[in-house]
Amino acid sequence: MEKIQLCKNNVDELVVICNEHNNDPGELINILHAAQGIFGFLPREVQEIVAFQLQIPVSRVYGVVTFYSFFTMTPKGKYPVSVCMGTACYVRGAEAVLDEFQKLLEIKVGETTPDGLFSLDCLRCVGACGLAPVVTIAGKVYGRLTAEKVRDILAEYYLQEQE
Repeated sequence: MEKIQLCKNNVDELVVICNEHNNDPGELINILHAAQGIFGFLPREVQEIVAFQLQIPVSRVYGVVTFYSFFTMTPKGKYPVSVCMGTACYVRGAEAVLDEFQKLLEIKVGETTPDGLFSLDCLRCVGACGLAPVVTIAGKVYGRLTAEKVRDILAEYYLQEQE
């Protein structure tokens, strides 16, 4: 596996954050949240820095990163797409919506488009069951979605990129 080259300024910022938390292993989740904010994801190299600073095994950091769904070890797209697969969304057609996103973006769940614009994930519940099926893109909620509407929604983001 190829090693990722991290920006020195970002690494310095991460070390400062660890120090601000007194390099306390009890602050691991807070530090990882901050680290993901800096780097956008938590690759092995970032986990190693955190482990070193907190003087804990990398396996402990990795365990936390892989346990909580908020954390990611792969880069996300500029516009992360999350398709709700909760019960209400699922029974109202979320699977067809997900299939259409996969078809149009030419990626599978957990992947990012080669241009880095979109990443695709599923989640359990957005909490907007009355709008089912629901998709969020970069934090914006789209409700009562159908597979037929997916192309137009994606076109909005592609247009933004051209401006």
